[in-house]
Amino acid sequence: MRKPLAAAALCLATTLTASGCGAKVESSDASKSTAVTITNCGRKVTYPKVPDRVVTNDVGITELMFALGLEKRMAGFAMPDDKGDLTDVPWKKGYDEVKWLSKEQLTKENVLAAHADLVFAGWNYGFREDSGFTPDALKKLGVPSYVLTESCHNGRTETSRGIMPPLQALYTDLTNLGKLFGVERRAATLIAGFKKQIAAVHAKAPAKSPKVFLYDSGQDAPFTSGRYAAPDQIISEAGGTNVMHDVDDSWTTVGWESVVKRDPDVIVICDYGDVSAEQKKKFLLSYAPLRNVSAVKHKRIFVLDYVDLVESPRNPSAIARLGAYLRAVSE
Repeated sequence: MRKPLAAAALCLATTLTASGCGAKVESSDASKSTAVTITNCGRKVTYPKVPDRVVTNDVGITELMFALGLEKRMAGFAMPDDKGDLTDVPWKKGYDEVKWLSKEQLTKENVLAAHADLVFAGWNYGFREDSGFTPDALKKLGVPSYVLTESCHNGRTETSRGIMPPLQALYTDLTNLGKLFGVERRAATLIAGFKKQIAAVHAKAPAKSPKVFLYDSGQDAPFTSGRYAAPDQIISEAGGTNVMHDVDDSWTTVGWESVVKRDPDVIVICDYGDVSAEQKKKFLLSYAPLRNVSAVKHKRIFVLDYVDLVESPRNPSAIARLGAYLRAVSE
């Protein structure tokens, strides 16, 4: 991630996304393909050929490839094993077929050992300056990269990320990958289906929009979502308002005093890692500075999985489930 399910519902959310749910993989003729130019993080990037040995970092990025039916073009993926149950998901076939290269973040050694011809990762989703694992460093090794749009640096600070609304970032990546791999029709079908499902949820939104705070982790200072991370638009399309919408960043740290001041009606917990959702909930309910916050007083705490809340093909399903909860607590 940025730091360190029900199958039926997911299949509904991704009706045409995966071979595991009965979708057919659109064919692409790599042998006849020429160079492809796309815009990634605001820059024109040309890929000389259709990649055949893609390596991905993290669960959301990996499932974007699976949703497009591109598992046969993958050499492997890296992700920790704390990202939920991967055995009962629409993309089980992809997980069964593609090699799990590492349960840590990607390294140059992983990439070279896999003979990768494309690395699909993101800033703080694999790419990181402190370790030297960057697109520029990979380019020097002769390995092209594609950067997850949710994670694009926006130039406001050295580390702030996000250049467009989160769902637009998802659609941008699906469109770009569709063009790069010759599966444009499949990408367009996915996007149309997602938009239709999200519109149906949004149409049922409560009259009064509940204020929502996304809690990822951290006790001294909470790690949360600004306006450019996926939770911001997941919350808004579900009928709520992200209390940190004014923060011009994606995933970032804020102060507890700002949470108290904004008095959220609902807290959404991001479930992953060594600290369970139940432990996070217990902390929130017992943390003295939050005792007068509406969500804590009324115990309105909802849990979504990590992969629901990072850019991924599971975002529409997350919107539907959160939307149902927000309607229930608003009645």
